[in-house]
Parts: sequence; C-alpha cells; structure tokens
Amino acid sequence: MTETSRLRGVTYSQSLGLLRMWPGVRWTWATGGTMVAAVLIGVPTRIVPTPLFGRMTPVTWWDYPVWAVSSVLSGMLAASYVRCPAGAVPVPGPLKGKRNVAAMLLSGFAVGCPICNKVVVGLIGVSGALNYWAPLQPLLGVLSVMLLAFGLAVRLRGEVSCSATGA
Repeated sequence: MTETSRLRGVTYSQSLGLLRMWPGVRWTWATGGTMVAAVLIGVPTRIVPTPLFGRMTPVTWWDYPVWAVSSVLSGMLAASYVRCPAGAVPVPGPLKGKRNVAAMLLSGFAVGCPICNKVVVGLIGVSGALNYWAPLQPLLGVLSVMLLAFGLAVRLRGEVSCSATGA
C-alpha cells in the first residue's frame, strides 16, 4: 500500500486530534525542541540579546511572532519523530525531514537582520538588502510558518494512518 493511498481519507482535523493522545514524554521532547529552536533562531538573529552577535537594524514587531510560532512548530515536529512503543522509553527516530529543517532555517532568514546576512549583502549590496531583501522578510516568515505547520500536519496524518492500518 502506498503512502498516498494510506493517507486518503485521513483529514487534517483527525490528525490534529492525535496531539491530545501524545504521551507526556512526547510533550517533554516538544518542549525541549521548542527551547532549542528558540535559541537556534533567536540568538544568531539577536532577537534574544546576547554579546555573541550584533544586529545593525532593529528587531521589527513581526519578528517575535514568527520566531515564537516557528520555535513551537519546530519543537512539535521534532517530537513527532520520537517513537513511543508501549511501555518503552522514547527513542528519537531518524530525522528525515529535510524540508522541515529548511523551513526552520527559512524562519531564521526571515527574522534576521537584513544587512547582517553576508550572502544577501554579497549578492545585492547593503542598499539592495534594505530595499529588496527586508521587504521580503515578512513573506519569508509567513512561508516558513506555513511550511512548518504543513510538515507537522503531514507527520500527524501519517501517524493516524499508521495506527489505523496497524502498521
């Protein structure tokens, strides 16, 4: 049976209902993953003030919600890879979600300082980074959140279909 045929008939609302059935250990992993993602995104972009990094442009109002939602979704995605056999300690499964990691990185580019990004400055210069890259950053933030939410929904749909088929 192909994955597409297994997922047919499983709605996203059914898959989100699976979150209510997650064991406590999965929520622990989700909380830890959220904190790790918050640090990995927030420290280099200087949303979290630290002497390690500088920021040449101020943090905008929309950086905070994109950072928070991306961190929570990344933590939940990480927890979705934790296998929880009955009565056993959860063991992380293989991380295969390259698209999910790319979506998390995209959120870092979305909330980062536009002129602190050496790749962007190298390609289009400082004025290009401020005039072209900075206006795209809110769209990148929305795109990253959408990709992370979609990735989580697909992972949860897979769990529903696996538990329904007994696989």
